[in-house]
Amino acid sequence: MDRKLFMNPVFIVSAAIILILVVLGAATPVQFEEVAGSLFSFTTLNFGWFYLLAVFVITLFLIIIALSKYGGIRLGADTDRPEFPFFTWIGMLFSAGFGAGLVFWGVAEPMSHFFTTPFGTEAQTPEAARIAMGYSFFHWGISQWSVFAIVGLVIGFLQFRKEKPGLVSTALEPVLGKKPLVKHSIDSLAVIATVMGIATSLGLGVLQMNGGLNAVFGIENAFPIQLAIIVVMFIAYTISSSTGLKKGIAYLSNLNLGLALLLMLFVFIAGPTVFIMETFTLAMGDYVTNFISYSLRLEPYEDGAWVQGWTIFYWAWSTAWSPFVGAFVARVSKGRTIREFVLGVLVIPPAIACVWIAVFGGTALWYDLNQGTGIAEAVNNDLTSALFQTFEVLPLSTIMSVLAVLLIFTFLVTSADSATYILASMTSYGSLNPPTVFKVVWGVLMSAIAAVLLYAGGLGALQTASLISALPFTVLLILMLWSFTKIIRTEAPPIRKAELLRLQEEIKKQNALQKQRDK
Repeated sequence: MDRKLFMNPVFIVSAAIILILVVLGAATPVQFEEVAGSLFSFTTLNFGWFYLLAVFVITLFLIIIALSKYGGIRLGADTDRPEFPFFTWIGMLFSAGFGAGLVFWGVAEPMSHFFTTPFGTEAQTPEAARIAMGYSFFHWGISQWSVFAIVGLVIGFLQFRKEKPGLVSTALEPVLGKKPLVKHSIDSLAVIATVMGIATSLGLGVLQMNGGLNAVFGIENAFPIQLAIIVVMFIAYTISSSTGLKKGIAYLSNLNLGLALLLMLFVFIAGPTVFIMETFTLAMGDYVTNFISYSLRLEPYEDGAWVQGWTIFYWAWSTAWSPFVGAFVARVSKGRTIREFVLGVLVIPPAIACVWIAVFGGTALWYDLNQGTGIAEAVNNDLTSALFQTFEVLPLSTIMSVLAVLLIFTFLVTSADSATYILASMTSYGSLNPPTVFKVVWGVLMSAIAAVLLYAGGLGALQTASLISALPFTVLLILMLWSFTKIIRTEAPPIRKAELLRLQEEIKKQNALQKQRDK
């Protein structure tokens, strides 16, 4: 292996910073949590408006570019076609960490909004349930995925059509130039943000796995158990990462999506089916109706922290791991058109997420509203128990809980596997086949920071870390819009099919006339 890779400033700087954070968090967990909490408050109070505006503008930009004359341009050569089948492609999108988060929040979020409402509506009422579902759809809809899509679009376009390194700094070259210091700083920031963002996702999944083991087997919710889960997970994704992108990740992604659909189908049939369908329809209507107001909603006229704790946290969390998810989505989307990429990423995963929330969250809401099961109160006391509390009111609860724990574990393994691949690529000059030793290094550091955050403050520390690291990267996302606009203007839009047919007919006529003249 080339020793120069280890001298890459991006690898040295980002790995050193993460290692310092791991040591500080392990040595002084109380102070670590206090500092993180102060930074969390500062960013949410002063820059929440910036997160909301940025994500809203990015969403509009992507829709416009997909519907424009440039939508037919491929991420690759004009003759390239998609590298992965559609089902595998969608499964790999979920493997990038999104699936683990959805399994955690699919019941926890609507039940949290049902218990503590966003607008001061009376809690645990039909109106509170309606608002809870509509807001949950919004948080898991196209806005969150637009952040992943913009990074993936720019990196994929440059990587496969322009044959340039798949790095964030490369995507920003048209705006910020090619100075080594600037490029290395951008890529180091992207790596640090990615590690903190994926650590949040892994930490949430570990907490939920511990909650599931507690519900099924009575194993206590404690840090030693969570540390053991992290160690087992590390071993599993290290083995998976050694098999490459087209084997380990692809196989596990198909398993994940299939198992998730199986669980969802069971709950849909065993639960209140008609109520689920009606809830989905109504929530979708509320989501579309309130999209703009929810996208730009803040609370400057009242002393409220709900938006900071939910919407701003989600957008910051998404931004923090957008370098990872975006780069991974780009890597598996070679050969797709810009329109196919944008609409696929902005529609398919959010649609599946909304169906998931309607099935699982809707079932929990129905039982609380109609049978007084108290799931919302239990979730308020322990978020990690949300999914398993719902299974308790359904048949085959133990089997479903075991399958859910397995699903969470495989989602975590594929998330970590995908993350180590992308982090290794980002710190080896954008290599499409990064060295295995780089994957192991990042696997160790990523697991370590997740463990430290859990040790320092659990869920609160995880949320704090993701939001702080996201702020500077949000600025880069806005610059990325400007950069891509400059890049795409140099491309000639592909000839539309109708125009191509017209030209072919014109050529045929000209050939026919020429033959007549020759006679």
